[in-house]
Amino acid sequence: MSSSLLPLTSSFTNAHRPFKARTNQTQGFRVSCNSAPNGHNDNKLILPESQKLILPPNVDRRNLLVGLGGLYTAANLSSLPAAMAAPITAPDITSICKDASAGISNQAEAVRTRKCCPPALGKTIKDFVFPTDKTVRMRWPAHKGTKEQVDKYRAAIQAMRALPDDHPHSFASQAKIHCAYCNGGYTQVDSGTGFPNIDIQIHNSWLFFPFHRWYLYFYERILGKLINDPTFALPFWKWDEPAGMPIPDMFVPETVDGKPNPLYDVYRDADHINERIVDLDYDGKDKNVSDQTQKLCNLSTVYRDLVRNGGDTISFFGGKYVAGDSPVDNSDPSVGSVESGSHTAVHRWVGDKNQPNNEDMGNFYSAGYDPVFYIHHTNVDRMWKLWKDLGIAGHVEPTDSDWLNASYVFYDENEELVRVYNKDCVSLDKLKFNYIENSKEVFPWRKSRPEKRNPNSQVAPTTVVNTVEQTKFPVTLDKILKIRVKRPAVNRSEAEKAKANEVLLVKKIKYDSGKFVKFDVFVNDKLKDGVFTTPCDPEYAGGFAQIPHNDMKSMFMSSSARFGLTELLEDTNTDGEEYATVTLVPRTGTDDLTVGEIKIELVPVGA
Repeated sequence: MSSSLLPLTSSFTNAHRPFKARTNQTQGFRVSCNSAPNGHNDNKLILPESQKLILPPNVDRRNLLVGLGGLYTAANLSSLPAAMAAPITAPDITSICKDASAGISNQAEAVRTRKCCPPALGKTIKDFVFPTDKTVRMRWPAHKGTKEQVDKYRAAIQAMRALPDDHPHSFASQAKIHCAYCNGGYTQVDSGTGFPNIDIQIHNSWLFFPFHRWYLYFYERILGKLINDPTFALPFWKWDEPAGMPIPDMFVPETVDGKPNPLYDVYRDADHINERIVDLDYDGKDKNVSDQTQKLCNLSTVYRDLVRNGGDTISFFGGKYVAGDSPVDNSDPSVGSVESGSHTAVHRWVGDKNQPNNEDMGNFYSAGYDPVFYIHHTNVDRMWKLWKDLGIAGHVEPTDSDWLNASYVFYDENEELVRVYNKDCVSLDKLKFNYIENSKEVFPWRKSRPEKRNPNSQVAPTTVVNTVEQTKFPVTLDKILKIRVKRPAVNRSEAEKAKANEVLLVKKIKYDSGKFVKFDVFVNDKLKDGVFTTPCDPEYAGGFAQIPHNDMKSMFMSSSARFGLTELLEDTNTDGEEYATVTLVPRTGTDDLTVGEIKIELVPVGA
């Protein structure tokens, strides 16, 4: 391609997908290096529809830049700095919204509506303003709630359920928020240069934590306003301590004092509700273990999510996701440690396995219809706080402007449309909420690092295992995959380990988004015959798990996963070995799942 300026009428064919820049709002070309700071379009340049471009495959669509003086040269397009990539920007959610039912083949089987667009009240999007509340809303552990707290919470949910469905504060409208943002209700039409044909997906990337924090922030304040209580705070399902692992009692009975229990949901797995301990590594099958063993394994899972696999910003939050990235064909964003771990397990464990799509909690489009969804995610949000409070080097929020300036639109407690940014949800003090913690409590999961393997139970492998270089990728995970991966260094000193984490990357995972999928990852499993590895053991690196997205049977999505190895190699007595033997074990939904790359990297602390 010539390095001269491209005429605005030029067009090139992308072998994969045309680049289109026309928005749904204007018959023009929307261009912005950064979203307008006030959420409006005042600073965005609009060019005529006839001047749109179709870029060739070797030009990164995120780096397209049109300046006031003309178009960048084609040669420069591919070398623009990463800062030119624009943050994900939600459009006006009431005017640019499409039903989440598009493309679904089995709509008759759905038990909830896929019409998830919020009511349009003719509101103009306003800037978010930090609350000026004089008191801090203190979120409380659901299993320890006082009668006053429980009664107040039930009254607030009942008031929300009593509103007409087309009210922005109604229970149905609040449930639809998750459906719309997670199942293709909005496109990236207002993101950067405008991508009207690429959906926004807030899972499997660094948007996961901040989006849900904002979601809960407004949900909590709406409930408080409905009962005229400015101190109202949400409970959280404290599944990270043994006493809080069963589903909280207030959600179980169908009626209370002869009246319907507003916290009850019919679409839950009945086998898991009564006196059962949640499985934080649930793969769709109940494990035949004692409650005590399940509790210990759960604590190990929380430790793995927050410490071992959450050792750096990307591993914990998820990978970078900016304007132009597609959840269908982009493999860069990786799923965060908590999201793929305990978060997904609880969703699937609560969902009703007898329903066609495992509604409610077992599918993203329906999850918000179960009140348990909100207390589960309140604890997921608390994981962010606990992770940061550990004080471990590298436990910091992303500082990339594309994360800081990513934004969403919600109805607030006053029925106003408000645009909020990731950068404004980092400080709980400014948002005026926090979590009740026992100051004398030593979080039990902090002492739940898997025990070091006894060398006497290990044996040298007797079978030949191919290396990554000897393996043809992509590999279909329809059976167990065992592969040797060369490590970047061996026997690193404590000082070296303090500077960089050793991380296993399983990349370019393509899977059917209409299915619940899960596979587990084991590293250096060298046990003698008759000794079996479980998720409680040091060889277990973690799992990759996905809740169905929109039940779109023919739509494959792409993601990656990251697993911390520094402690695992120490605990399996294999820190001095040049190669790590990685075993991927399919659990469910992986017959057509493929893996495109496996490697090990040293990730600087704080990266």
